[in-house]
Amino acid sequence: MCYTQNRFNALLSACVLSLIATAGWSQSLTWLGTLPGGRYSEPYGVSANAVVVGWVFTVVEQSRAFRWTASGGMQDLGTLGGDESAAWGVSADGAVVVGVAENAARQGRAFRWENGVMQALGTLPGGVGSAAYGVSADGAVVVGVAYNAARQGRAFRWQNGVMQNLGTLGGSWSWAHAVSADGAVVVGVAENAVGSYRAFRWTAASGRMQDLDTLGGSFSYAYGVSADGSVVVGWAENAAGQRRAFRWTAASGRMDDLGTLGGDWSVAYGVSADGAVVVGGTLNTPRQPRAFRWTASRGMEDLNTTYASLLTNGSALHYARAISPDGRYIVGGGYNVATGRYEAFLLDTRCTLDGDVNGDGIVDDADLLIVLFNFGNRCP
Repeated sequence: MCYTQNRFNALLSACVLSLIATAGWSQSLTWLGTLPGGRYSEPYGVSANAVVVGWVFTVVEQSRAFRWTASGGMQDLGTLGGDESAAWGVSADGAVVVGVAENAARQGRAFRWENGVMQALGTLPGGVGSAAYGVSADGAVVVGVAYNAARQGRAFRWQNGVMQNLGTLGGSWSWAHAVSADGAVVVGVAENAVGSYRAFRWTAASGRMQDLDTLGGSFSYAYGVSADGSVVVGWAENAAGQRRAFRWTAASGRMDDLGTLGGDWSVAYGVSADGAVVVGGTLNTPRQPRAFRWTASRGMEDLNTTYASLLTNGSALHYARAISPDGRYIVGGGYNVATGRYEAFLLDTRCTLDGDVNGDGIVDDADLLIVLFNFGNRCP
C-alpha cells in the first residue's frame, strides 16, 4: 500500500514537472518577404488554411500578384499578357485567387486564378476595364468593379461566366469589396444622389443596394462581411468628420463605432465568419500606425502589445488587412527590422498549451489523470 502510494506520488510529481516544462504557446508571427526583385509586399486575403494572397511592388515599379503557402513560399501568379497584376481575395480553401491583371493591350481585367490558370472575367457591356476584390467561400462567385465607357465604376457580381451590374445608390459609381460565404450578399461603397459615398449591402434576395448610413458624418465605406452576410465592417465619418472603424449588424440595423487606440482615425478591413472578430488599422496616441483586433469582450487591442513577445525589437505591425474565417490567422503589413523593409505578415493567434492533453484550453488535473492512466502505454 505504502509502496503503491509512493509510486503514485512519484509519478504525479514527474507528470507535473513534465507538463510545466512543456507548457507553451504555439502562436507565431511569419514575415512573408517578397518575390525576387521585390521592394515590399502587401497582403489582402487569407484562407482558412493560411494561404495568403496580395501583391509585391518590384524594383522596376511594377506590381505582381502573389499566393503564399507555408510549404511553397511566395508564388508569382503572372499576368494576362501585360506587366502587372495584384491579388485581392482568396477562397476558403486557398485554391481560388481573384484580383486584377494587365492584358496584352495593357488594360486592367478582373481575374480568377485556379490550378495555375489565370482567367480574365471580362467587363460589363461596353466597358473598358475591371478588377476583382472578393470571392465566395467555394470560389464560384466573384465581386469587384467594372468600368463603363465613361470610365465610371460599377459594382459587379460574377458567376458562371455572367457579370451582373449591381447599380449604385443614385449616384454615378459603385465598388464591391467583399461577398458572403455563399455569394448571396455583397458589400462595398457607392455614390448616392447628392454625391456622398456610402457603405452598401446588396442581397440577391432583394436585388438592390441598402445604404448603411454613417456615424454622423457624410461618408462611409464597407470592406468586409461575415459568412452569412449579417455583419458588415469598414469605416465611417462621425459628426466631427473623423474616420472610425465600424461594425454594422442586420439585427440592429445600425453601425457601432469601434473607437481607436488614442489617435483620431481607424478603419476595419476584415471580419471573421461569425462576425465576432474584427481587424484593421488605427493610430495610437503618439500617432503611430497600429494593427488592431476588436471583440465585444476585449474591445480594440493593439496587436503589437498583445503579441509583443513575437516581435523583434524595432519591428511593428502597422495594419491588419484580413482574418481567416475561424479568426485564427491575421494578415497585414508592417516593418520587418530584420530585412529593413515593409512586408506582409501572417500572425497565427491560436493558443495551444502543450500540456493541454484533452484540448480544453486549460492545463489542469484532468490532463494529469489522462497521462497517469496511460502511463507506460505506447503506440503500435
